[in-house]
Amino acid sequence: MTRIPVWMDCDTGTDDAVAIMLAHKLEEIDLLGISTVCGNTVQDNSFLNTHRINELMGTAYPVYRGAEKPLCIPLVTAEYVHGVNGLGDVELPLPKNMEVRQESAWDALYACAKEHPHELRLVPTGPLTNIAIAFTKYPDLPGLLHSITLMGGSAGPGNITPAAEFNIFADPQAADIVFRCGAPIVMCGLDVTTQAYFEMEDLDEMAATGSKAAVFVKAILMHSYKVLAKYGVKGFCMHDSCPVMYLAHPELFAGEEAGVAVETRGTITNGKTVTDLYSDKQFPFTNALVILKVDREKFIRILKSAILSI
Repeated sequence: MTRIPVWMDCDTGTDDAVAIMLAHKLEEIDLLGISTVCGNTVQDNSFLNTHRINELMGTAYPVYRGAEKPLCIPLVTAEYVHGVNGLGDVELPLPKNMEVRQESAWDALYACAKEHPHELRLVPTGPLTNIAIAFTKYPDLPGLLHSITLMGGSAGPGNITPAAEFNIFADPQAADIVFRCGAPIVMCGLDVTTQAYFEMEDLDEMAATGSKAAVFVKAILMHSYKVLAKYGVKGFCMHDSCPVMYLAHPELFAGEEAGVAVETRGTITNGKTVTDLYSDKQFPFTNALVILKVDREKFIRILKSAILSI
């Protein structure tokens, strides 16, 4: 079997951690590198948390430090959901021999794309700052990628504001650059990621096995549960696992081609991904496959198996 070369770009909080575990265990995926960005938490946490997930899994995926702040606006984090440390305030040890690489996230991504021209799948699960910097520094990079499969946006309402999803809102100027880049884009936004959730029974079942990874996953998700339950959120949405799962199992998903633009000037609507999916008026371009549905039962079964096998 030919494995799919993947580069992940993460603001490693709770659901990013699970997505990295999934990418590690899916036999269809060859995870070549991980770059880190600020978003769910500050860059220091995001970078170190990614190394901590390496230690938990017994892996040594190369980790590259990226942006400390958005392109043009002040940093906004989601510590109220992900905890002060980004991992639900659960402490994990760092690798004993942690390799700190000197290359920046954007330089390392470009080098990897040059090594795997037209094959590398880029999977951003946080704000798109690193990717926008990479595309600005290396204008040929979008043409070197096979595709970008990202977690972000929404064809409907948002979650950080009524209009915007967090990853896009956190750096709308960067998202605008990415959605205009010309590379094929698969958008796994709130439309689908809110369907891909663990129930408490799923977490209890996994943790009862005594699996170190499963116990950790339940522990980190409890912080967000206490926050989001107040808003009537159903279950534990595995937002960031959706683009990873899509690469290995696209048959679990359904979506529609659409034009997607990012609002960067609005006050009420800043950071909104405006699509023409439900509009009589169509954009003069189609730049993304917007994922709208997932087979939750099969999705969760594969995700649970991946966590329990670590």
